[in-house]
Amino acid sequence: MGFGFVPASPPQFLDRREAGVALARLLERYAHRPHVLILGLPRGGVPVAYEVARALGVPLDVFIVRKLGVPGREELAMGAIASGGVVILNRETIDAFRVRDADVQRIVDTERQEIERREHLYRDDRPRPRIAGRTIILVDDGLATGSTMRAAVEALKREGPARIVIAVPVAAVETCDALEDLVDEVICLMTPQPFYAVGLWYEDFAQVTDAEVHDLLLAASPAV
Repeated sequence: MGFGFVPASPPQFLDRREAGVALARLLERYAHRPHVLILGLPRGGVPVAYEVARALGVPLDVFIVRKLGVPGREELAMGAIASGGVVILNRETIDAFRVRDADVQRIVDTERQEIERREHLYRDDRPRPRIAGRTIILVDDGLATGSTMRAAVEALKREGPARIVIAVPVAAVETCDALEDLVDEVICLMTPQPFYAVGLWYEDFAQVTDAEVHDLLLAASPAV
């Protein structure tokens, strides 16, 4: 595992599918409600989101978020870009590392192309679903720092949803607490302490492929 740590209890979920089934039970009040849309964060969040959407009888789609890394220190985010082309910039980080505007734009353009590639790869020629006025349930396979989820929430808010719900099978308790101030509801099925990493709580945490994401979206109820 690379953490020098073995959980005191065994993994709580066999795989992402099982976690999605369990998570759906906490979201039953949203079942078959009009204007509800499940958005999975690819790639790992999509198998979880698929089971949630199937159990609730509501449509499924993806919401892609890409980090904008500081040049030479790509692990450090200076912003993010999301589905729909929404760009979020952290001017404090950009100024602190003296990133030139031309470099910011170059990285934005590169990541925008990657999002467009994935959008086409995942949903073929189907259009992006309507966000405005809907209840959006954002699903991932777990939350450690929550940075990707934060970026997704900030980007989604600019599209005018009526309500945003974050739902995950497992998360660090402090991350769930912090996200509660950003959205209407946060549902964390399990918040083990110590947390360490999302993958520790799954028996099978194999990487999800682009082909799997595509096939799950194709099998789900169409998002419109």
